[in-house]
Amino acid sequence: MRVSRSSRCYWPERSLLKALDLSPSVLPRMSLASFPLELRSWSGTDTPLPNETAKSWGAGAFLQRTYRDPTSSGAYVDLYVRYIPNQRARFRHLAQNCLEGSGWTPVESGTTTLALPGDAAFSARRYLIAKGDDRELVLFWYSARGRRVASEDCMNVYLALDSVRLNRSDNALIRMNTKLQPGEKPEGAERRLLSFAGLVSPLLKNYIPL
Repeated sequence: MRVSRSSRCYWPERSLLKALDLSPSVLPRMSLASFPLELRSWSGTDTPLPNETAKSWGAGAFLQRTYRDPTSSGAYVDLYVRYIPNQRARFRHLAQNCLEGSGWTPVESGTTTLALPGDAAFSARRYLIAKGDDRELVLFWYSARGRRVASEDCMNVYLALDSVRLNRSDNALIRMNTKLQPGEKPEGAERRLLSFAGLVSPLLKNYIPL
């Protein structure tokens, strides 16, 4: 698994995105609320967003859930999925900014390659964050029409192109994080996230239209 310091993508003017956003098409999908609560030994509990936050996001759908594994000494994984139906409801904040706005401080940041069983490898952002004595490891990526990328800028390039070719600009953010257990190193937390991602990733095609 490779970890790099940055992920770059060069793309056209942002004004192009607005010009192309005309009555985009959206394909049918399963509701995120129906995403399985049980994933092998993991059992999930939903964490509702405050009404003010949900209203400020506008159109779209989200899933925010904590999964726990009774066989892993109290370890948990927080799963967050936000689906955006078109560019009018584009992400207004980078995922890392939301974490920092919640009081977490980045300790390490970069990208990592996820090579999950039975799936094509793709890049994701990787963050080690801290709040007081707590440490959490975070992985997140953007997804649309089978593409999964670590960079919001790269995703916006694809959205602009697909708006022209396919009249579609729907996309999603997938984020998962886990707290480091006492004495645990980031590598151990990363193995837990990768194992969990291997359960989640094959299911997302039902909730994020290809």
